[in-house]
Amino acid sequence: MADPETTLPALDEASFHPIDRDALLTPPPKTHPPRILLLHGSLRERSFSRFANEEAARILQRLGCETRHFDPTGLPLADGAPDDHPKVRELRDLVIWSEGMVWCSPERHGAMSGLMKTQIDWIPLALGGVRPTQGKTLAVMQVCGGSQSFNAVNQLRILGRWMRLITIPNQSSVAKAFMEFDEAGRMNPSPYYDRIVDVMEELVKFTLLTRDRADYLVDRYSERKESPAALSARVNQKSI
Repeated sequence: MADPETTLPALDEASFHPIDRDALLTPPPKTHPPRILLLHGSLRERSFSRFANEEAARILQRLGCETRHFDPTGLPLADGAPDDHPKVRELRDLVIWSEGMVWCSPERHGAMSGLMKTQIDWIPLALGGVRPTQGKTLAVMQVCGGSQSFNAVNQLRILGRWMRLITIPNQSSVAKAFMEFDEAGRMNPSPYYDRIVDVMEELVKFTLLTRDRADYLVDRYSERKESPAALSARVNQKSI
């Protein structure tokens, strides 16, 4: 007789899988450079969030990554244009291309910028048969006009979780950013610069650890129970 303490009558046995140690621990390694997309949250000519991302990209390239930036100039407000708008297509194609991302926003009125949120709002949880963000890595950064704050990075972490990104533990917040960059937009040596190096090192390590097994890491029992049509409808509903 089965032990009632170990039986699971609510469990769908066909959808419940044991942990595949090979898929988790020894997947075939990818050999191409990690692909990192950087998004910034300001359109100013001297955009310190863009400057910080440009410094981050230089560090990532030294660490062996391929980097791309999305220029948000001309991106419409979410739902303010059709999905085939050229800037929307460009953003989504870059997200699909990426294996990890850096989000850097200025903090405005105690929050991320509207432009930063608009970019994230245009990224769907599901796009056809593809989930553009799920299982990819994310590093969050912010720049501040005054004293150091962490409101924007905390909000970006919430969004990263919602988008099912693997958000790394480290983060960067640059206080009084107008004092940290020279006239050419290069960052001065400082503990803030050192922290960005720390964050990029960690992002690359997490990307290399997870990209080969990302699909398996986000494989879920609850979703294996659903039909593809029902699952797609539910995921798309969450994107609304």
